Order: sequence, then C-alpha cells, then structure tokens
Amino acid sequence: MDGFQRRREKKKEDILEAATNLFMADGIQNVSISEIAKEANVSQVTIYNYFESKQNLILEVFNYYIDKSVRDFEEIIHDTIPFPDKIKQIIFRKKETAQQINEEFYEYIMQDFSAAGNYMENKYLEKALPHFTDFFQQGKEQGYINPNLSMEAILFYIQMISHYFQKKDFHADVLPLTDELTNIFFYGIVGKRDE
Repeated sequence: MDGFQRRREKKKEDILEAATNLFMADGIQNVSISEIAKEANVSQVTIYNYFESKQNLILEVFNYYIDKSVRDFEEIIHDTIPFPDKIKQIIFRKKETAQQINEEFYEYIMQDFSAAGNYMENKYLEKALPHFTDFFQQGKEQGYINPNLSMEAILFYIQMISHYFQKKDFHADVLPLTDELTNIFFYGIVGKRDE
C-alpha cells in the first residue's frame, strides 16, 4: 500500500472511530455529519466523499464496530493470562460497553442481528465461533470447564442464546441485563460459587 492509500485508509478509520464514539454516546439520530467531521478533524465533504450518505456511514460504522469487537475478543482469547482472568476481561468489557452504549445504537445493532444473513452473524460464524471453540478447549484443559461437557453442547448453548437474541423486540430488554447475562453464561459453565 502506497503512502496515499495509507493516508486515505487512516482518514477513513478516523471518521469511523469518531462516528462510532459519537453514536455510542448520543445515538444515531442526535449526531450530525458536521459533529462527526469536527470529531474526526475532517470536512463534511470528505465524509460524503468516503461514504456518500449518513445511512452508508451508519452501515460502515456498524461493520467497523463488529470487526473491532471481534478483534478485542480474539486478543483476549490468545492472551497468555490465566483462563479465569480471560473470563473476567470478557465480562468487564461487556459491562463497560453496556454502560457506555447509547440505547438507540444498541437497538440498531440488535435489529441488524435479527435479520437473516446479517453481518454480525456472518462474522460470528467466520471469526468468533472458531475462537469460542479454542477458548472453551483451553478452559477444559486447564480444569475450569467441566471436561464432560461436549463442545457440541457448549456451542449449541451459544447458538441457542444467539437465536433468542434475534427475536423481535428482545433487544429492548437485553441492555440493562448485559452484565448479569454474561455472568450467568460464563460462571454457569465454570461453576463459580459465591462465598
């Protein structure tokens, strides 16, 4: 990639990062192209040159957010920290995201998630699912996950939750429960007991 292309990609990423942060904080409808331009330190014309419309930008932001979430998950899975610390990091990031994300932005994500053949589901099948398999295998090998649980049962459980998330209007109830659902999911498998 030459210098011009690198600068172009960097500018596009700056716009996507600025838009993601603003959408997460204030929602989609409350954020203008001019605010995104100011945050990204570019002109409004530049944003339209890259994305053509706010709707296209929203779609690109959504994909950018999903890709970034998958990269963050991969980073935790492949870290050398102990398995329980990986679970804590996953829960902490979910909790942090749940506290920061604007409800309108979250609803947009979940509406896309409920559509057949959506980007999130494709990314899950392509990237996250193999990492989940590795992750749970690590947990079994280190004695944190019941070795009698088959990988098929664990993955079926994940799929079951995933399909439930796709129900119409379910997303409105999920956001306040993200931390608890994540805890139930992981510590239900690990068998953590409160002292």
